[in-house]
Amino acid sequence: MAVLITGIGELTTNDAELGKLRDAAVVIEGEAIAWVGSAADAPDADERVDVEGRAVLPGWVDSHTHLVFAGDRTAEFEARMAGKAYSAGGIAVTVDATRSASDEQLAANLRRHVDEAARQGTTCLETKTGYGLNVEDEARSARIAADVADEVTFLGAHLVPPGADAESYVDLVCGDMLDAVAPLVRWADVFCETGAFDEAQSGRVLKAARERGLGLRVHGNQLGEGPGVRLAVEVGAASVDHCTYLSEADVEALAASDTVATLLPACDLSTRQPLAPARRLLDAGATVALASNANPGSSYTTSMAFCVTTAVLQMRMTIDEAVWSATAGGARALRRDDVGFVRPGARADLHVLEAPSTTHLAYRPGVPLTAGVWRRGRRLTSGFASKW
Repeated sequence: MAVLITGIGELTTNDAELGKLRDAAVVIEGEAIAWVGSAADAPDADERVDVEGRAVLPGWVDSHTHLVFAGDRTAEFEARMAGKAYSAGGIAVTVDATRSASDEQLAANLRRHVDEAARQGTTCLETKTGYGLNVEDEARSARIAADVADEVTFLGAHLVPPGADAESYVDLVCGDMLDAVAPLVRWADVFCETGAFDEAQSGRVLKAARERGLGLRVHGNQLGEGPGVRLAVEVGAASVDHCTYLSEADVEALAASDTVATLLPACDLSTRQPLAPARRLLDAGATVALASNANPGSSYTTSMAFCVTTAVLQMRMTIDEAVWSATAGGARALRRDDVGFVRPGARADLHVLEAPSTTHLAYRPGVPLTAGVWRRGRRLTSGFASKW
């Protein structure tokens, strides 16, 4: 069945040829976009939906989350707000709770958060393992994630479990653990950071993952300047995520590569770190993505709109740059061209705003502006009863 969405006041396509369209229309057929253009030229369809002048953009592409977890870290957050420094070690608290949870509890929690994100316009979402840290629990985390998320990443190298020897644990990650999860995931990641894994250990994990045919991602440069960005670029990782502390050499390396710098502003705020240098990266020519880093410890939000607002108001990104980074940029970080765009052949993922333009995402910070969502051509939510 073909559905014509008309009355679009402003359509952000992220397509170089189509550009940003006014008084536009989109035709959805099945799970894909079949036609995009002026409302005056729109073809007939089986169903017609008038969005009454609202803005439409691609659904958010959240390319970095950690949503297979159990437990609560409110006390840690409260302590951090009182001045306690953030460190990688807090992950162990979630590991204990996740190992103790049933498959049903983990799956229900994951679905709850994915649904929460979808109601806010997120239509493509990556999530990671990394709260199991043993073969059995990493494998079941991957299996649960594969049933729900669009993209799944193996993050057995999230932290060395308490009491374990680092080198022996890396052997496990590169061996039995990787063998168990590889059929269930597309990506492998490593937390290359002080308190987690050093450059040599991180390189071993990435090499082993590549040999199993997995794409590569890196957590890097979150707590200080370090080897994460350099390593990600050297191995051709699809993205290096956090990028909070960057040297000029890091910025230049990213600009000269096709590794995406994925920035996580909600995490920077929650951990009271400086915000990542988005303006430096963009001005140098690097490709930037924005993602939520939704997780129970350092960034417990599924709101991509919050990340976009923060990027504009505090990171000196323009509205168009921030929206692109949270849609097409996320798609680039996942090496996808079927999401993050509104153009014929793309997946029919649309986000309708209760506003006439995307400018309102930063102009009205904190105001819920999702009026409707289509994902894979299916209408998830709508709120077209009143006009903005």
